Amino acid sequence: MSKSVLYIFNPEHDLCLSNGDRHYVPPASALAFAKAGCEVMRILYGLRAQVTTADDYALWRAEHRDVDIQQIVPWGWDPRLRQRLLDQGADSSLLPAEADLTTIRDLQHRATVLPLQPHAVACVSLGEVQQALTQWDDVVLKSPWSGAGRGLRWVSGCLTDADKGWVNRVLLSHQSVIVERRFRVAHDFALEMMVEHGATHLVGYSLFLTQSGVYRHNLLLADDAIKQRVGMTDAMEQRLADWVSVTVAPQYEGPLGIDLFTTPEGHCVVSEMNLRHTMGMVAHSYLQRHPEQEGQLWMPPR
Repeated sequence: MSKSVLYIFNPEHDLCLSNGDRHYVPPASALAFAKAGCEVMRILYGLRAQVTTADDYALWRAEHRDVDIQQIVPWGWDPRLRQRLLDQGADSSLLPAEADLTTIRDLQHRATVLPLQPHAVACVSLGEVQQALTQWDDVVLKSPWSGAGRGLRWVSGCLTDADKGWVNRVLLSHQSVIVERRFRVAHDFALEMMVEHGATHLVGYSLFLTQSGVYRHNLLLADDAIKQRVGMTDAMEQRLADWVSVTVAPQYEGPLGIDLFTTPEGHCVVSEMNLRHTMGMVAHSYLQRHPEQEGQLWMPPR
């Protein structure tokens, strides 16, 4: 019997983490993307990697009875993924404990990165949100857990009745709202990292484009070219790596990405952290395998 690592592509992870219920049912569009986009895990881990989705584990297992699964590596761990694998007969020893998933969710809360964000604040009432808006005038409201462009709201000047309703719903479900001063964005980029056995190391950089907070594609450039384009300094890179080593590494093991952007004035601003694989990691790995593609746009297969 051959021994293998099984990779699971579950891009619905952010939505599952935000919801928090292990029996949550993601939108059909997210599950369809999971089925269509499994190739991204092979870009990361090799063309011979064994890959499936959260909902197709039992089918994959039935078709690969001769494979002895030694490890399961997903796009990202969340309670829904753990429950789906258990429901389909996965060995619980290959899965993280529920307490570990609670820790991951707590770390993924947007408030975790507030020490890196002097331009942001966590608000626990509508009044505090209004106070932050008065201070900054132009802001982005963010749900504590969100992804794929969801859970974001742009507000200028004053809160409308619709804005107040959105804030109250987020406060009811998540107890806080993150308010960030809004900046003009020159470049979106990310530091892609891995935490292994308590040690943090930099995988590389990625440069990407978004529209209304939704990821669109990456521009394939070498790490040094990205650093030069965005004006990232070694000191800032080390500061972020040190912060991850102190704040995240003692409680988490696996891939993570820190998203940043630069302003037209040259300021470097931390946007968020993702405790999972990222499309930036995939794009970085793709360029390493296909250096002739440097300078081209890349987006995940669908």
